Amino acid sequence: MEIFENISIWMNEHPVSTNIIKYLIWATFILLTIVILRRLLRKKLPDTGIRYKSQKAVEIFGYLLLIIVTISFFTGSIKDFALAIGFLTAGITITLQELILSVAGSFYIFFVGVYKPGDRIEINNIKGDVIDIDSVYTTMMEIGEWVSSDNYSGRIVKLSNAFVFKGPVYNYSKDFPFVWDEFNLPIRYGSDIELAKTIIVKIASETLSEYVSQSISEWSQVVNKYYIENAQVDPTLAITMTDNWIQFNLRYIVDYKKRRYTKNILNELIGKEIQKTNGKVQLASATFEIVRVPNINVKKEEKNDE
Repeated sequence: MEIFENISIWMNEHPVSTNIIKYLIWATFILLTIVILRRLLRKKLPDTGIRYKSQKAVEIFGYLLLIIVTISFFTGSIKDFALAIGFLTAGITITLQELILSVAGSFYIFFVGVYKPGDRIEINNIKGDVIDIDSVYTTMMEIGEWVSSDNYSGRIVKLSNAFVFKGPVYNYSKDFPFVWDEFNLPIRYGSDIELAKTIIVKIASETLSEYVSQSISEWSQVVNKYYIENAQVDPTLAITMTDNWIQFNLRYIVDYKKRRYTKNILNELIGKEIQKTNGKVQLASATFEIVRVPNINVKKEEKNDE
């Protein structure tokens, strides 16, 4: 009993220290509760999407509760909430500016819907698939860098959420999960141009029919949502006459995750069909061809022996 009395006396004599200890106990309890609930949800919820959103909801609610508890302990009442927030912000803005921006960025990302896990984005010159968003960082599986095309490099990148306020965010999958892609085919002069056009357009239409049908409805929703004009989603072919060949430019729409695969299929099928034309359509190259060798007169001077 004497121990408890001594503790009680000490707490009465040191109210500030007592409040700090109480606060640390509550803060520890809240943080442990967040960890336990997240682990429980991870085990009990089989669906990946629901599990991820539930864990993030628990995390956000827990941090908000921790902020309220912090203010109530150090201000004495919740009615001074706005005033306490003002003093707190003024005191730590300089030292914790990046952290504050990161936390604010996480709320902005979640509530505005800038991007979500599973989206393919480019931010701060880093492109990749979003695999996690927490209160401070966005975690991405990097695409590109030393790897060509839209392939994973194997590096996992953690990027501060503050970057959503510092520059543009390119989202390849939000609202419209398709992108336009194109490539050039050099056709040799003297080839059957109409046959070449027929081959390219036919293969493109057959190969891309599924993407075209899916993108029509998706694009109509984009047009209704944003101030943007309607666009051509069917494959289009443009021809340009150059010094060396006739350049065929094929533009088409494709799933943002299958850009490289689709380009490979189109090139392979078009190449096979061109070979079947038996020379009527020929691909050009950047090699130099000597059309005509001019006549060269060689004169030999004879020297007279003296």
